[in-house]
Amino acid sequence: QVQLVESGGGLVQPGGSLRLSCVASGSIFSISAMGWYRQAPGKQRELVARIISGGTTNYVDSVKGRFTISRDNAKNTVYLQMNSLKPEDTAVYFCEVVHGGTHYWGQGTQVTVSS
Repeated sequence: QVQLVESGGGLVQPGGSLRLSCVASGSIFSISAMGWYRQAPGKQRELVARIISGGTTNYVDSVKGRFTISRDNAKNTVYLQMNSLKPEDTAVYFCEVVHGGTHYWGQGTQVTVSS
């Protein structure tokens, strides 16, 4: 079993930055991918960014050049650095970890971009 704890959300003005963190704990032996999803009110959850075990990353087009995903394997932690935030980035952000073929989810952290 894997537990995920997210942190770093909050309220920020347009153009600002936030960094989200997600720490995985439990009986961890093989994390193949870590990522961030988001869900805005009335919309479906969408993949924002993902990083796989070899270091390859992929991003949704709307965040390319603004967001950066990274991971610290020693700490079982994934980060999402979000720069040049826009109001349309407002959503609940969820951490996802693929471990032993099973998908695990965090509880979500609210990101609000507003002046």
